[in-house]
Amino acid sequence: MYAVIFIYEKGSDLEGYSEMDTYTIELAKEHPGYIKHSFAGDGQKNIFISYWESMEHIEAWKKHPVHLQAKAEGKKRWYKWYISQICKVEHSHEMMPHP
Repeated sequence: MYAVIFIYEKGSDLEGYSEMDTYTIELAKEHPGYIKHSFAGDGQKNIFISYWESMEHIEAWKKHPVHLQAKAEGKKRWYKWYISQICKVEHSHEMMPHP
């Protein structure tokens, strides 16, 4: 499994951001190789992590036209700064709440 870690701070021009964010997450969920995602932050400074079966699936998602459009808008106006990292997950533990 691979993790794509996206750490960012939002800029001041967020027109269209929320809609595109929701849309790209829904598209990613349907994309081959997607496993899950997690999010943490205060709404301004955030960490978004998506998990994928392989680097090939990540590369395919990186080339998706809507994802390319979202990245272009992010660079142009939605983010003050960001860090994007891809890591291989060697081991993972989860503790889930009991129903």
